[in-house]
Amino acid sequence: MPPPFLASWRAVVVVAALMLAAFTFNTTENLPIGLLELLSADLRVTPTAVGHLVTGYGLTVAVLSLPVARLTRGIPRRYLLPGVLAVLVLASLASTLVSSYELLLALRVATAAAQALFWAVMGPVAVGLFPPRMRGRIIGVLSVGGSLASVLGVPAGTWLGRHAGWQAPFLVVGGLALVSLVLIAALLPASRPEDRHAARGVTPDARRFAIVLAITGLSVTGAFAGFTYVVTFLGQVSGFSGDSVSALLLVFGVAGIVAVTLTGPLLDRFPLATLAVPVAGQAVALLALSAAGGVRAVAVAMLALLGASVGPVFMATQNQVLRLAPGRTEIALAANSAAFNVGVAVGALAGGVILPLLGVRGAFLAGGLLTAAALPLLLRLPSPAVAGDRPAVTGTP
Repeated sequence: MPPPFLASWRAVVVVAALMLAAFTFNTTENLPIGLLELLSADLRVTPTAVGHLVTGYGLTVAVLSLPVARLTRGIPRRYLLPGVLAVLVLASLASTLVSSYELLLALRVATAAAQALFWAVMGPVAVGLFPPRMRGRIIGVLSVGGSLASVLGVPAGTWLGRHAGWQAPFLVVGGLALVSLVLIAALLPASRPEDRHAARGVTPDARRFAIVLAITGLSVTGAFAGFTYVVTFLGQVSGFSGDSVSALLLVFGVAGIVAVTLTGPLLDRFPLATLAVPVAGQAVALLALSAAGGVRAVAVAMLALLGASVGPVFMATQNQVLRLAPGRTEIALAANSAAFNVGVAVGALAGGVILPLLGVRGAFLAGGLLTAAALPLLLRLPSPAVAGDRPAVTGTP
């Protein structure tokens, strides 16, 4: 059996490669949003059809996360992760050659299936390279890579697409994914998934694990019930111009990256507080926007608070899953990823139903109430330190 932990430099490089892969996957998922007009004109389809490239991607991740994690649970990660990234590389390169909407949609579905598996196995692989006491910090570092996609990846891809054609961003994404593939294939050991300490939950608890999934679902549904229509809100309710809205969305994204960066090192010491605080912050932000979003200063402050809350919520639930998983962690993480993506779809749908009935303020009110419904569940998640935060499997130094 390979040594429990890699030499430090190899472990750091592998984590950096996983961060880059998370960045490329998240950028790919949302690229059509920034390229909507270009794709619509070139492929001769409606903007709504282009939107389906994003919706279909998310639904594919939600549906396939658990099945693909179960089917591949015995494959060494040194072979599985490069295979997953190979799908991203090939699909990205093939996307630059297609002239058919249907072919592009098929390539998006293939990429989404690869992403579903990537998010399930990435965390246990990265955490397993370091001592258990660093678990939260590693999850935090990986989350920064994913968060950068919304602030850097999609805006940069949009700019590049407008200057060099919509195919250019996909070509760049494929190149970045190839770099991740090579590094992981070269440096990650070919150990069995169950050989490392991150393969199973630290303090397995099926009941508390189910509570974490419920918190994920409620908080994400609440966030997207409102945030899906944030551009409409900032224009109609807060009275900001189009250029100002773009700057405010950047504020939202930067606040998220800062919060994820600061929260990551605290996950190990305060696993419950790092989940409770952002859930409460998200509820406050959504409810305050609904009630007082017409005041510009309030709108800006609450949008920043919302950005600082949304990212850490999912990161903290991932950390809880690694602690509480009643079985293999990749299966548990796949379930949490599915709950997240279902929440995105249901939240956007719920907001769309509320919009013509109660207006955009009503969508944010519903989002705040859904998020607030997750707060009582947190009371049923006592800190793992109370029960003793010791690994439930042997072989961990």
